Amino acid sequence: MKPEPVGAPDGDAALALHDITKRFPGVLANDRVSLVFRRGEIHALLGENGAGKSTLIGIVSGMVRPDSGSIEVAGRPVRIASPSAALRLGIGTVYQHVLLVPSLSVLENLMLGNPWWRTIDRAATSERFAELAELLSVRVSPDALVGRLSLGEQQQVEIMRALWHGELVLFLDEPTSMLTPQGVDDLGVVMRRLRDHGVAIVFITHKLKEASDLADRISVLRQGRVVGEVRPAELKTMSPDAIIERVVAMMFGHDAKAGDLRATLVGDASEPQSRQHADAGVEPLLVLRGGHTAGERGECALDGADLEVRPGEVMGIAGVDGNGQKHLAEVLAGQRTMTAGSISLAGREIGHLGVAGRRRLGVRYITDERLGEGTAPRHSLAINLVIKEIGSPQFWKGGITSWRRIHDHARNMIRTYSIVAPSERVPLAGLSGGNIQKVLLAREWTGDARLLVVAKPTYGLDLQNTRRARDWIKRIGGNADTAIVVISNELEELIDVSHRIAVMERGRIAGIVKNRPGARTAIGRLMAGVEAA
Repeated sequence: MKPEPVGAPDGDAALALHDITKRFPGVLANDRVSLVFRRGEIHALLGENGAGKSTLIGIVSGMVRPDSGSIEVAGRPVRIASPSAALRLGIGTVYQHVLLVPSLSVLENLMLGNPWWRTIDRAATSERFAELAELLSVRVSPDALVGRLSLGEQQQVEIMRALWHGELVLFLDEPTSMLTPQGVDDLGVVMRRLRDHGVAIVFITHKLKEASDLADRISVLRQGRVVGEVRPAELKTMSPDAIIERVVAMMFGHDAKAGDLRATLVGDASEPQSRQHADAGVEPLLVLRGGHTAGERGECALDGADLEVRPGEVMGIAGVDGNGQKHLAEVLAGQRTMTAGSISLAGREIGHLGVAGRRRLGVRYITDERLGEGTAPRHSLAINLVIKEIGSPQFWKGGITSWRRIHDHARNMIRTYSIVAPSERVPLAGLSGGNIQKVLLAREWTGDARLLVVAKPTYGLDLQNTRRARDWIKRIGGNADTAIVVISNELEELIDVSHRIAVMERGRIAGIVKNRPGARTAIGRLMAGVEAA
């Protein structure tokens, strides 16, 4: 007799998975996974990178074919052979990676997939856009080109697109990663409204606090298998600490220490210990004065940004996404030219230098746009780890590629950074989002870095590797020769790693807060625009 799927006995099943198995070369991604997602229920799906969540999403969205197992939609056996088939069945998905068309406007992207012969009712679409924009606190123009939006703004548009047609089942893969706290609350309102209208919502997240706050049920995947769940009745009666203990035990085994992961799991770190840099009088390593950039339609450009970062300091950059953070990162990295202002590194003017020139001086940049800008997804993992070092004597001699050294280097990085991959030869696009992020971290966090600019360093990472990345930032943050600029939407992350935190608003630095008790309140007031510092 087959075991009953997790989530089975009560409620109407919108989507049921039975013994889903999927293998890739060297990896058993899904191992007889059985799950039921019900109408009128928010179902949180948790698991570390490599647990099988991404493969499962690919299967139900028609991107990946299972090797075995069966799927039912509303009690009827189905075969999901393509993404269009999934959409016709009422299964909508918001992926970690943005799938919008950058050359089209926001509204044009939202209307993609409609029958070509049907005339667009612009009044109705504008009304729907305004409704969703208000619910999600989206501040982008419907006429803005998607390619000119920040990653966070693009993800907001993705969520709007998924909610546009009112699907039977809605998969949200880390949907809150780029949202403000208010945006998370607004998304929760939308999710609950959809749930109350009978939509089955599958909510994939690494943040246990979000899962416990928003979910009616929590299921956990580990090493491709369903290892347990927390049922609705239990969620209503269990304390937060008990939920943490239960989920940690399922995710990591009973030997895991919940206390060590509490801040990362819950996303609610205790009041910070002072991380003010000890030598406040030292000359800054990085100086940005009066930084201005040119912005395209829908973008927020720099408008007189001033910033100083000292050696040995971690400078956090907070603010509602879309207030110039992307322009700031690209200006520091040399990817974007300023229209006015100056920038210097260790007293040397570097405004005229591009990416290569600044890299030779020790400037490193980890973008928040992994695919396309940050990596070459069709090339191997090994190539992506050395793609910024092409021609260097370590891997090339006399124009001849030393593949042995490249592959040895890649295998070492895979071990050091716990990258889950069948081998160093697989195309990068085949890795999960979290593992692609770890490839970026491994590539940039080596060598003679002096200034490290990191945009959303832990986006998509699992709990243990989030903790590892944050600890690494804090550890090298004490290096007297290196400065780090961390741009993040996670206020708890910035409070955890930074010595000082600057708040961006409309392309300017609205204020800088020293990281000490009371910092959270001061940052919140700056973000809300009620205080200047």
